[in-house]
Amino acid sequence: MTSLSNIDLFVVIAYAIGIFGLAQWVSREKAGHAKDTSDYFLASKSLPWWAIGASLIAANISAEQIVGMSGSGFAIGLAIASYEWMAALTLLIVGKFFLPIFLKNQIYTMPQFLEQRFGPTIRTVMAVFWLVLYIFVNLTSIIWLGSIAVTQVAGVNQDVALIGLGTFALLYQLRGGLKAVALTDIVQVTLLVFGGLVVSYLTLSKIGGDSGFVGGFMELTRRVPDHFDMILEKTGNAAVDKERYDKLPGIAVLIGGMWIANLSYWGFNQYIIQRALAAKSLQEAQKGVIFAGFLKLLMPVIIVLPGIAAVVLAPELTKPDQAYPTMMTLLPTGLLGLVFAALIAAIIASTASKINSIATIFTLDIYAKFKGVQTRAEDAEGTTAHETRLVLVGRIAAVVSIIIAMATARPLLGSLDQAFQYIQEFSGFVTPGITVIFLLGLFWPRATEAGALVGAVASVVLSFLFWFPADWGGIAALNAVPFMNRMMIVFFLSLALAVIVSLARPARAESNLITMEGVSFRTTRGFNIASAIIIAILIALYAIWW
Repeated sequence: MTSLSNIDLFVVIAYAIGIFGLAQWVSREKAGHAKDTSDYFLASKSLPWWAIGASLIAANISAEQIVGMSGSGFAIGLAIASYEWMAALTLLIVGKFFLPIFLKNQIYTMPQFLEQRFGPTIRTVMAVFWLVLYIFVNLTSIIWLGSIAVTQVAGVNQDVALIGLGTFALLYQLRGGLKAVALTDIVQVTLLVFGGLVVSYLTLSKIGGDSGFVGGFMELTRRVPDHFDMILEKTGNAAVDKERYDKLPGIAVLIGGMWIANLSYWGFNQYIIQRALAAKSLQEAQKGVIFAGFLKLLMPVIIVLPGIAAVVLAPELTKPDQAYPTMMTLLPTGLLGLVFAALIAAIIASTASKINSIATIFTLDIYAKFKGVQTRAEDAEGTTAHETRLVLVGRIAAVVSIIIAMATARPLLGSLDQAFQYIQEFSGFVTPGITVIFLLGLFWPRATEAGALVGAVASVVLSFLFWFPADWGGIAALNAVPFMNRMMIVFFLSLALAVIVSLARPARAESNLITMEGVSFRTTRGFNIASAIIIAILIALYAIWW
């Protein structure tokens, strides 16, 4: 644990004042215009590509990635980078095949899509589920891991740090909603990328000595070669395999369960896809996901490398999640404040995004539906009588969600060594089912609400059977399956059940309100060239570090 110098504190305070002021400035409205649900939850459907791409990364990269994934880099190595690099490929699929359907049908939330495709029951069920997941898994993990970093670098009490981060993120977006978040994220991402590159550069330079950054990287690969295997193999050592192979089981990161997690996260996750749904056009949304895809290729350099460097520079660490904050303490005065501000930027941006998505789902998918109100977010010609009240409800939901997250973060996450793996493990209970119901809903017209519900429930039940420990009465053979392989198995079983039930109980044709008329999967030449470049880079990376 260290503390910030006066210069470092000045840099951090200047950042906080500047980004808060910028968020309020972009949140302003023209005189006489009251903010409605389209403004607050979808940024008036006017986001440009650079805001979409930056906001996708800012929403995604937070303490759970920076601190958690760097901790996994310390414990496991570069193989954890597959979460980032395979996400770049997933974004191309989302842009080409999912966004044309969502935007053509004017989708504003993922539960709304489920209702239009299947029926009202699954909308309500999944809306409640997502609220629980976002608050008790995602939001808690962001502010908890963020508080760890703040405590270790700035030397403040962790509970004070946790409350401070949550409160600042809440106030930062409370007035402007998604617009405040998305239009300031380009600043947040610029600071994040710069700060992360500085940490990587200085830590590797410290290892390299006179040979500098490049020499440090070569020395790191020589001293910890096992940390530079992208595709992990079983070693025969049960303890080592439990910490490494079981979390990233070989080829599954390329052709197995990681696809289930990535498609669910990047394609069907309100927290992420909301930015693209707020685009001014399909082409603008597609350019945004391409921009995000290129940034994803860079993320392991920013996040994972410092964690691996910590194996050499701080081998005495008792918890892997201490790796990134410890590497930050090696930075000189002034620069530490700038990099610390970059970390805070990532935490605040991601927390604010999550809060806004929670407010969106609660207001539009639960409260408005319960009241029977058609909102302007749903239909530009819809009623405006309740718009001001709905925006107020959204703000109240935002306040309540962050209070709950701050109260439950320590009980849920305080005893964990690698919170990133915890998030992946328990999100994996539901991601197979989510992927099943959305893929069927998008591309198989005969899928029904009954089938979708069975697929979603089966995902949780089957995952629990695999997870339940053998010493608690579970089945040892199932419990021994790595969670990524478990997701793939559960996906196919849930898919089979959903298809069987859909065929056994056909739905009326009019129950499907999603239209494919006018939907085109053709993409621009620029999109295709950029996609080819991303794919070529991925092939090269895996060829080098296989």
